[in-house]
Amino acid sequence: MDAYEQANEHPIISTDVVIVGAGPVGLFQVFELGLLGLQAHVVDSMAQLGGQCIELYPDKPIYDIPAIPVCTSKELVDRLVEQIKPFAPQFHLGEEVTEMERTPSGRFHVRTSAGTRFDAGAVIIAAGVGAFRPRRLRVPGAERLEGETLHYKVTDPSLFADKDIVIAGAGDSALDWALELHDKVRSLVLVHRSQSFRAAPSKVRQMERLCEEMKMQFLEGDITGLEADGKALSSILVRSASGLTNRVDAQHLLVFWGLHPNLGPIATWGLNLDKNQIETDTATFATNVPGVFAVGDINTYPGKKKLILSGFHEAALAAFGVREYLSPGEKVHLQYTTTSPIMHKRLGVAATLAA
Repeated sequence: MDAYEQANEHPIISTDVVIVGAGPVGLFQVFELGLLGLQAHVVDSMAQLGGQCIELYPDKPIYDIPAIPVCTSKELVDRLVEQIKPFAPQFHLGEEVTEMERTPSGRFHVRTSAGTRFDAGAVIIAAGVGAFRPRRLRVPGAERLEGETLHYKVTDPSLFADKDIVIAGAGDSALDWALELHDKVRSLVLVHRSQSFRAAPSKVRQMERLCEEMKMQFLEGDITGLEADGKALSSILVRSASGLTNRVDAQHLLVFWGLHPNLGPIATWGLNLDKNQIETDTATFATNVPGVFAVGDINTYPGKKKLILSGFHEAALAAFGVREYLSPGEKVHLQYTTTSPIMHKRLGVAATLAA
């Protein structure tokens, strides 16, 4: 037992790869590594699989996944989880990777906030925008209402049925939920400091039409106060640019002001960064630290497009890069899942094909 093991109570988990991030790209990375015979452990600070997709818009439709005309974020994540089952990945959810140290052997000591420790051959960072937190409402009493009548995400839309609700925000999330909930609640008011919206123009037009039809309201101004009895919200104070304050009846307030992207401990790992994104080589999506790769929204390179589709491509090339790093000089032949017996065996479909 070396000094590293002696200094810690948790046993060391040995694995080929630690993947930081369990969003769609991190999940697909498990699949691409598995095809090459590599084992992965996946760590994510969130308590559930799916990353930002599940945290912020689980029911939002996605239209640009190849061969799937439309699916929700949750459906996409569910399908990815099903797809990687043959490779039996191990998940460590609700844990943040706090330390990563490259050893003289080229392997990595990785530790999480929960004390989980890994001896990994390589590390792949698929952490999206990094550790993120919603931009919060900063008025007296707001913290006390969080999770009760003040919400930064929607986990159960039925909670708002036949209630008076206010939605704050000007982006896609705010308008998506306004359009989704307007006919399920008793009243709905959308609040934003100006009439300039960041959402898709088609959604803005739908919202304006609903306002014209008196099916919801738009109120321009800033939220300056909350009125509540304990954790029961009763009204929201909104101040207009002219200084006039309106009192809006509300039993629930949904705030969608975007996220604070924060790399967290990743920023201290010696990686080359460009505006909080990790610079990578497009041949293998390797970073400047040998053995560390980055895929998905967290990386950057000339021509980068922040699409799930692009992240899937990056995961495929990163898997080959990892294989080369772990077995330098070893020829890795490109094999196809349609015809390769090795791939069939790894996918657990060999017996089915033989039958």
